[in-house]
Amino acid sequence: MRVIRKYANRRLYDTQQSRYVTLEDLRRLVLEDEPFRVEDAKSGEDLTRTILLSIIIEQEQADGGAEVFSNDLLAQFIRVYDMAQPLPLARYLEQGTHLMLEQQKRFQDQWQQAMRHSPMEMMREMAEENMRFWQKTMTPRGNDEDDESR
Repeated sequence: MRVIRKYANRRLYDTQQSRYVTLEDLRRLVLEDEPFRVEDAKSGEDLTRTILLSIIIEQEQADGGAEVFSNDLLAQFIRVYDMAQPLPLARYLEQGTHLMLEQQKRFQDQWQQAMRHSPMEMMREMAEENMRFWQKTMTPRGNDEDDESR
């Protein structure tokens, strides 16, 4: 697992690549499914969750039109934390997000497959099949044995 150290000056240092990184660099690691842990350089405290939340905040601010967390949703999250018996929200969100990502990937795979089998591609495949059929059919009988021995 890649270790990222966070220094008092708020800089993040990737110990594997021996270089300073940004939140955008860490965002790319998340997208590439590269596991990492962010720790305080002095105490060793795990800061991964805080950094992941910072990445989300930065992304929410950068993509003004693509808000995932509305003010109402954030207010509801705060209310859930204040409940005497908090709902199992984390598990629900994890499972729901996982399901949504799986369905999105399946949809993208099906779309790509559909694009590969466009009407023109299907016509080309059928023409090739027909050509093989007619070549085989039109080959004189005496050459069948030659074809089988190849």
